This record gives sequence, structure tokens and C-alpha cells, in this order.
Amino acid sequence: MALFSSLSEKFNHIFSKLTKRGRLTELEIKEAMREVRIALLEADVNYMVAKDFVKKVSEKAVGDEVLKSLTPAQQVIKIVRDELTELMSSNHQKLAISPAPPTIIMMCGLQGAGKTTMCAKLGAHLKKSGKKPLLVACDIYRPAAISQLQVVGKQANVEVFEKGTQNPVKTAKQAVEHAKKQGFDVVILDTAGRLHINEELMNELKAIKKEVQPTEILLVIDSMTGQDAVTVAESFNNALDVTGFILTKLDGDTRGGAALSVKAITGKPIKFTGVGEKIGDIEPFYPDRIASRILGMGDVLSLIEKAQEAVSEEEAKKLEKKIRENSFTFEDYLVQVENMKKMGSLQDILQMIPGVGSKLKNVQIDENEIAINKCIIQSMTPEERRNPEIIKASRRQRIAKGSGTSVQQVNALLRQFEQSKEMMKMLKNKKGFRF
Repeated sequence: MALFSSLSEKFNHIFSKLTKRGRLTELEIKEAMREVRIALLEADVNYMVAKDFVKKVSEKAVGDEVLKSLTPAQQVIKIVRDELTELMSSNHQKLAISPAPPTIIMMCGLQGAGKTTMCAKLGAHLKKSGKKPLLVACDIYRPAAISQLQVVGKQANVEVFEKGTQNPVKTAKQAVEHAKKQGFDVVILDTAGRLHINEELMNELKAIKKEVQPTEILLVIDSMTGQDAVTVAESFNNALDVTGFILTKLDGDTRGGAALSVKAITGKPIKFTGVGEKIGDIEPFYPDRIASRILGMGDVLSLIEKAQEAVSEEEAKKLEKKIRENSFTFEDYLVQVENMKKMGSLQDILQMIPGVGSKLKNVQIDENEIAINKCIIQSMTPEERRNPEIIKASRRQRIAKGSGTSVQQVNALLRQFEQSKEMMKMLKNKKGFRF
């Protein structure tokens, strides 16, 4: 499911009505703002946050500059986007780095929020950016919490420090000493959670904080808990003075209320989001990009970053050369399929393209078809992949049998491939076109 898909769909419906009207009256804007407030409340945004948001947008939207402009609807949408961005924090808040290593990140949260897995995800993310992180097992209460951290740590290829069921405060202190000696520049503490907030939990977290003086205290929140997430955020912030939040399960059936409320309620920013089950499914939180995606404007910068992670510059140049020379083959197609898989689901990628996500919001993309096409190509000989024109009737039957598909499916793939090559040729020959 796309990020904030339900709220995005409602906003698109509200603003599409405005754009059809041309000039707007104050009454029409107020009616639209009433619908915006309802949409926010249905998305589980805190009542006072929704009320304050609509008040700010309304004050700016009914000014002469908007009402008398040539494109008032676009002006209103821009105001909403700017206020959404401000609501979630005006800009991306990076992790604080300690001037004297190691940087200590204390991760906290309730059980079930995905805290332990998020520790490994954060470790993998930091390792990719050149850091040397150490995961520390400070949860001695939840059964198998230590072994779970070891499993996800192995998946992330990040070392785990554990001292069994000894006092977590002592373990945290020893871990920091170990990090200094062994050259780890980031220490990530996986602290204990509870099913609900209690004094015992908070006292232990306060003791760890006092002992190791963490650079960051990040609260991991399950975004699917809606209004409860705001209550949890307030409680932890009041007790520990957290430095930021990480929202998990934003890829699930979430209405987005937590993301749009926690900053306004606590004054602390969201720093990362979990967007899937895999270790690599963690993204820095960019409020302006999220606001654009909610309003169906796409997120080109995130798309470019995903592409750069998936495809090396050398591979991109090779592909460009093949398109120019019209020598794109099924072998190249397989490489591109693997690169696309690294970027995430096709549905999520389309949501990042301006003007495309909103139009295709109800279109279900069958990613199984991509897997089937891959099987068909892998059943071809190397010569057939490089020269698809030699694939006649008998070869098609053999390929279908080898891939467990039908001749019709093989024919369909060959047609799609030829159409793709024709499109590439047209783009190449189009005057002024540049790759």
C-alpha cells in the first residue's frame, strides 16, 4: 500500500473539485477546508492538530493574493503543502553526531512497535553511510529479545554486544567502553519495552540515560496505532526528553495520523520511517517530500536516490549506450528487473512520479507477471536473449514448456519487448531529446 494512500486519495478528491472551478470564492475555500479537517480526523490526526492546521491554511487561503490570482486552486494547494511540511517539521532533521566518538543512540518504545528490528535497520543504514555501528542488547525481560537482536544484527552485518541477563545499565556502560576500545563510532542501545508504559520501565530508561549520556534518544512508534501513538510519544518525551521519533509500518494500512501529529504535540521531529519488512526498508524522513506525496505531487528526489542506490553510474551509462544504439536485449531486461526489485515495489515507485501515482491509485500492478516474464527469459538460450528475432514457433513452444508458461504468454512478452524497443527508438530520434 502506498504511503498515506487513504488521506492522499481524499485530498486529491477535495482539490480536484477546486481546480475545476477556476476563480474561487471565500465560501468555496471554507467548504474545502471543512472537508480537509474531516479528512485529517478520519486519518486519525489529533483533533487539536487538525483544527489548528485548518485554521492556519484558511487564514492564508482567503487572502486577496489567492482569491484574485489566476490560479487560486493551485495557490491553495501550495499553502496546504507548505503547512503540511511545517506540521511535520520544516526540514529533514539529521541524526546528531557526537564530536567525541562513539555517538550513542538510545532506542526506546513499547513492545510490538518493531524496535529491535529497527535497531538493525538503523545499523545497516549507518554502515552504508560509512559508519561502524555496534548493536547492544539491553532488553533482558522479553523472551528471546537478545537472540532476536543477534539474528537481525547478522542480517544487517552489524556486530551485537550482549551480556546476558545482567543489569541493562551495566551492559550499556560496558558496551560504550567496548566501542571505544574497538573503534566503533556508533552505539545503538536496544532497550527494554513493555506492553504499556509503567514506572519501572521509565526508571530503568532514565538510569541508562544518566549512565551513558546518549547523543540521541529515539522513540520507535507503531504508526498503525493512530491516536495512541501520540499518547505514547507524550509520555516518553515527558520522562526522557526524546530527541526524535522513528515511525514503523508506514507501508501498512496506516492512516498517517501519528506522522502528522507527533511533531505538533511534542515539538520533536520524525527522523526515520520503516517502510517494509527487509533490513534495508528504512528511509530518512523528509517532511517536504512526504507532503508532496500526500498531495499526489510525487517525490522525484527520493526516486532518484533509490535509483542511484540500485544502479551504478557505470551500469546507467551502459544502458544509455544500448538505448542509443538500439541494441537493448533480453539480457539487459533481466538486469533492469533486478535493479527495479532493489528499489522496492513497482506500485510505490509509481507513487513517486509526479502526476502518475494519483492517476494509477486504483490500478493493481501484478508483480507476479514480472516474475513470470523473468522465468520465460531464463528459459531462452543466450543466443535467443541477444537476438529475439530468431524465436520462431518451435522455439516458443520449447521456451513455454521450459518456463511452465503458455505459448501465448511467450508471444505477449515478445510483443511487449518489441514495443519497448520501438518506443526507445522514437525517443532517441525525437528532436531535442537527451538521455
